[in-house]
Amino acid sequence: MSYQTKMNIPPVKAYFPEEDKNWVAEKIKEMLGSGMLTLGALGKEFEKEFAAFTGAQYAVAVNSGTSAIEIPLRVLDIAGKDVLVPTNTFFATAAAVVHAGGNPVFVDMNPETFAISTAELEKRLTPKTAGVILVHIAGLVSHQTPEIIDWCKQKGLWCLEDAAHAHGSTLNGKHAGTFGIAGTLSFYPTKIMTSGEGGMILTNDKKIFEEAQLYRDQGKTSFLTNTHGKMGYNWRMSEPNAAIGLVQIRRLPEILKKRAAIAKFYDESLANCDFGKALKVPSDSFSNYYKYIFVPNKQLQDRGAFKKAFKEKTGVSLTGEVYELPLHKQPVFQQWSGGSFPVADDLCARHICLPLFPSMTAEEATHVIASLKEAFHG
Repeated sequence: MSYQTKMNIPPVKAYFPEEDKNWVAEKIKEMLGSGMLTLGALGKEFEKEFAAFTGAQYAVAVNSGTSAIEIPLRVLDIAGKDVLVPTNTFFATAAAVVHAGGNPVFVDMNPETFAISTAELEKRLTPKTAGVILVHIAGLVSHQTPEIIDWCKQKGLWCLEDAAHAHGSTLNGKHAGTFGIAGTLSFYPTKIMTSGEGGMILTNDKKIFEEAQLYRDQGKTSFLTNTHGKMGYNWRMSEPNAAIGLVQIRRLPEILKKRAAIAKFYDESLANCDFGKALKVPSDSFSNYYKYIFVPNKQLQDRGAFKKAFKEKTGVSLTGEVYELPLHKQPVFQQWSGGSFPVADDLCARHICLPLFPSMTAEEATHVIASLKEAFHG
């Protein structure tokens, strides 16, 4: 690599205009005065606004994207049952199944979408299968989502959407998290929008909505009593987290617009490159580009070394993959790792993700592309 310029570009960067910082600070000052620091008015407002934004009937705010997955699984009573889970997803997707008493059965990925497909689901179906977790990888709602939902219905299975990547992403105008029996989101600081720590459950199912509220608060039947009807946990979202989440959901349309502009520049710049291709977003999908996936034609000899050298010589930090190590290769999941996953084995080892954040400038985006082209041509 022989670069002429260097520009320090982080992999991700949270977006908080000054007015949003001031609003959150004022709300935290108010709640410190009132002492109402959890399950208060801001949490309820965050739930209301998120449901309205996505078109879901109900929304339940919780303390993490991980608990947002586990709670519906507990409501669905998966103990002792199999749940089909993509192998190229984050640890928490499968861990939530295990913690809820179920058995994750890993499914290979579709190279066109990085998500699962009905063909791969069919291969992994068992007599004990209760449902499917569909993950919207990188913020792309797969064009096969309606087909997957229909397949689940035909098989008598439920489909839970892990939309941790997909805030604001849609397919034919329908939001991620609203296709299946429930959808879950994460507000971890690296996500499209954040609440610091936190998650959200979306659903049109009244039972899931009502029981999720019990599970998140130690299984208590009422906030004001100590009668416990469910084996719940402390999965509450605090009011300071809700305050951060509120400014972010209100800022989300702007965030999505800015991200789309950078992604469009990347798409145009890489459209005819000879060393790989970007993951294609179909015309009927709107992606938030949580990750901008680029797949080189050939596997890098050492991706870690490449990323390190790339950063040292250009200043550009490539983001984490989706995912570097598929779950069937994770040591903690070895008892559930049976099967063959050739697509995930290939693509998880081969792809890279370009930095993309709302405050990225045109100059920074240009530097990323120029650096990438020089790296591969060199």
